[in-house]
Order: sequence, then structure tokens, then C-alpha cells
Amino acid sequence: MSGAHSNLAASDKGETAAAEPAASAGLKRGIDWTGAFWVASGVPPLVLFSIGAVAATVGKPTWIVFAASIAMGFIQSFTYAEIAGLFPHKSGGTSVYGAIAWVRYSKIVAPLSVWCNCFAWSPVLAIGSGLAAGYILTGLFAPDSVINTWQITLADLGAVKAGLTIRINATFILGAIILIAVKLIQDGGILRSANTTKIIGVSAMIPLLLIGVLPILTGDIVRANFLPLVPIAHDVHGNVVQGTWDMAGWTLIAGGMFLAGWSTYGFETAVCYTGEFKNPKSDTFKAIFYSGLLCIAAYTLVPFAFQGYLGLGELVKPAELDAAGQVVTPAVYSGMLAPDIYSGAGVGGVMAQMVHGGRIGGAIVVVMLILAIVLSIMTSLAGTSRTLYQASLDGWLPRYLSKVNQHGAPTNAMLTNLGFNLVLLLMSDYVFVLGASNIGYLMFNFLNLNAGWIHRMDRPDQERPWRAPTAIIAAGTVLSFVNLAFVGMGADVYGDGTLRTGLLFALLIVPIFCYRHYLQDKGRFPDTMLEELELADGTRLQRRAGWLPYGALALGALVVYVTHRLAVY
Repeated sequence: MSGAHSNLAASDKGETAAAEPAASAGLKRGIDWTGAFWVASGVPPLVLFSIGAVAATVGKPTWIVFAASIAMGFIQSFTYAEIAGLFPHKSGGTSVYGAIAWVRYSKIVAPLSVWCNCFAWSPVLAIGSGLAAGYILTGLFAPDSVINTWQITLADLGAVKAGLTIRINATFILGAIILIAVKLIQDGGILRSANTTKIIGVSAMIPLLLIGVLPILTGDIVRANFLPLVPIAHDVHGNVVQGTWDMAGWTLIAGGMFLAGWSTYGFETAVCYTGEFKNPKSDTFKAIFYSGLLCIAAYTLVPFAFQGYLGLGELVKPAELDAAGQVVTPAVYSGMLAPDIYSGAGVGGVMAQMVHGGRIGGAIVVVMLILAIVLSIMTSLAGTSRTLYQASLDGWLPRYLSKVNQHGAPTNAMLTNLGFNLVLLLMSDYVFVLGASNIGYLMFNFLNLNAGWIHRMDRPDQERPWRAPTAIIAAGTVLSFVNLAFVGMGADVYGDGTLRTGLLFALLIVPIFCYRHYLQDKGRFPDTMLEELELADGTRLQRRAGWLPYGALALGALVVYVTHRLAVY
């Protein structure tokens, strides 16, 4: 839009500053790449969040979906590593660096990148604390005990999704305690957070590695659990049957790839701490590269072993039909199709069985998996709070989010994140929350992969501590549209209205940004941001990308529309 031109240009001054490791205002340079690696080590345990829902969606191709998804994520990460190196003085991750590419072309699209990243990562807190609380409660009390069954329903959200409610129960109370404890740890700053996650990270990686390797060594992998390699389908009574590679089958695969990406792409959070690296020029690439290797191991071995051990399962209880033949109560299955596997609540128990440790050994594994989930919560809170903090400094989000405490921790951003997730923790369907938030995540992914070539065109001479091969930048651009196809075709697999809800939530950034930019800042970006947008002599940087960013946006919208129309649910 034309209004984007008034204050928008990158600068000789800004580009010089971008090449120097000047500290971000308020944040402290206290870690090297290993610190970010340990904070990002909370990404592999995200497999506990999504493996059940993906398995119940696609069936036997589950392990291939995760392997393909982490391969895509690794290719995409090289673009993120390059654009992060352009701004070693900033914190907040790739959404912040990508927003600087888009702001010259649209003031609205730029903050959309930051917002979508935040509301995609933030629910890790609610989902993770809910899962951890569920593991604890089911481990200590019988499933039918009062503490596991009592509930106070506050509101019915059936208009959003059938069966969705806001409720208070033991899971909410215990989950809230976990969230508050994580927040208190992170109030001590990034160095204390990194040291804490290192300790938890070692404990968390042990069970995941055992789960991924031990069943292969013990012969617990059953070949029949992988073949025939076709997605599942449902007959007219809602019973699971063997599917085919028709459009309905590909829709389920798109749904699986859509949800898997929320977990597998997450190691891009390793570059959220650029403004806190001691040597950002070398630490940035190392952090995301080695985090990516860790995730490749986790997301190929664990889904393969989990599927090979558990299998799809068998019919436990047939569906109940009414007089008209309509399904009243869905059929219940065991294995990967079991309801508690879909929700994630039963994943920990199955993984405890996979290590053959007996009752005591199984209990130890569950405890370690709980630590793994807590590690994911710490990763999410650390990354999203710094994104909110930097977005506030740059003029995208309200000013109060830029406050830090005496330890250099973005305390207001963390408090905001905590309050938002306490509301999400009240919701009864975490898979729906995950699906809706992932709409934003793949929108962020699209904008930032395209920011790679926009920065190449608009900042051709700026120093790049690490420069990705041009073919990788091109591959990332292609994958950005592939991810939008997963959004259009696969989002509503997780409930009618998932796509609509995610898009509506993404649009909330418009009034928020307008409040900050036009009411608080009177249409002018903060001086720290202008260093990235204006030349030192006041002239504008030439927008070499021309119409191409607008063309990418139009093509992206078309991809979502067409693939959504092609989907067969």
C-alpha cells in the first residue's frame, strides 16, 4: 500500500548496524549457540503433542508424514538462518526479521508475520501444561476417581466447534501451577533459562531416544503395522476401513502434513535469541543447524517406533446409530486410533510400555516425559515472549510489551503470554486449539520464506554472516506454497471451522497494529525501527522486488482457496 512508503527504507546506517553485534536494548548477551540449542531442545518433545492426532488422521502413512515434514523443515531453516544473520542486534526470531522485508510493501502484512508466529507458538504453553497435568493425574489416581472426573463447565462453544467447552477441572488447576512455575524460572533471564533447560533437556532426550531406538533393537516393530501403505477411511457407520489414494485420502495426508509441521518446523525458535548471543555472527547458524539435526533424529525415529509398536488398533466398541442410521456415538478403537492417543493423554503411557521397564521403569519414563513437556513449555515461553518484546520495540505491538526486569527478561510479554494461555487451558479440545493456531504458523512460514528472496533483492550488498545457496532459497519459496496447500486442504480435517477460526484470529493483528502505529505512534515507527527502514541521508532504499511480493501474496491466497475447494472430507 502507498502509505507503507512514507517511513520505509532500509539504511546505510541501519545496514551497518545490522552487521555489528550491538546489544538489543534491555536484553543481555549471556549465551552462545549451545545455550540456544538447549532452549530449542524443547522442540523434539512436541512430537508428544501431535503424534496421536496425526496417527488417528492418516493411519499407516504416519511415520512417512513426520519424516517428510522434518525434511521440509530442515530445508526451510537455511532461509531463516540467513535472514537472522542480517540483524544480529535483534531478538524475537525470524518473524521479526521477515517483517522488515515486508514492511516496505505493506504496513499490515509485516506485523501479520510477527503475530502469526506468536499465536502459533503460544498455545504450546496451554497444550503442554494440560498434557503434563494429565500425565500426573492419571499416574497418581484412577481414571474414574473424583479428582479426574469432576468438572465445572463455564461456557459452551459449540458454535465454534461441536463439543467445545470452557471448563475448570483438576487438569486446569495443575496445569496453571506448572505454567506459573515455568514463568518464575524465566524471570531470572536467558542464562538461567538456558542452564535450567540444559538440565531438563538431558533428562528429556533420554526417554525420546530410548523410545526411538529400543523397539527396533528388541524386535517390537511389527511390519504389519506399516502395510498396506494407504490412508485410513471411514464407512457410512463411522467405522475405520482401509482407504485409497483418492482425493479423500490425499486430503487426510494434507491434514497430517498440516499438523505435523506445527511440531517439526519448531526448531526455528533457535534464532529467537540472536540479540542475546555473545557472537551472533557465528552462533546464529550453529544454533539452528544443530537444533535441526536433533529434530531430524527425533521426528524420524520416534514416530516410526511408536507406529511399529502400537499399530492402528482394533475395534473396541461399535458406533451407536439412531433410527435414521446417523452416528450418535463414534466407534471406539484401541492402538493409534484410541481416543486418548488422539488427544495425547495416553501417549506417555504407551511410550512407557515401549521401553520394557516394568512398573517402576515405566513410571520413571513418564516422569521424564513430563520433564520433556515442561521443556517444551519453557522453549515456547522463552521464544514467544522475545518475539512479543521485539515486536513492541519495532512498533508492531503495544508499548507495554517492551518492558524488561532487572535480569533482562521481557516480563510483561511473559505475563501477557501466561494470561492468554490460562484462558486456552480452560478449553476442552486441545487438538482444535493446535489446529487453529497452526493456521497462523504456516502463514508465518509463508511470509518468512518469501522474505528470504525479498531481502536478497532489496539488500544485495549487506553483509551476510552465513549465505544460503540460492537453490535452497528457491526451494524454501516453493515449500512456502506447499505449506499453504496443506492449510487449505488439511486444516478442516480437525473440525469444520478450524480454517475459518485460524484466519479470523490472524486478522486480530489489524486493530492491534492500528492502535499502536496510528494512535500511540501517530503513524511513525520508533527510531530504533527507522534505522532499518530509512537511509542515513533520508532517501529511500529502492524497492527492487517491485510487484513480486504482491504477486506472491495473491498466489498464496489462490492456493489456499483452490486446495480448500478440492478437499474431500
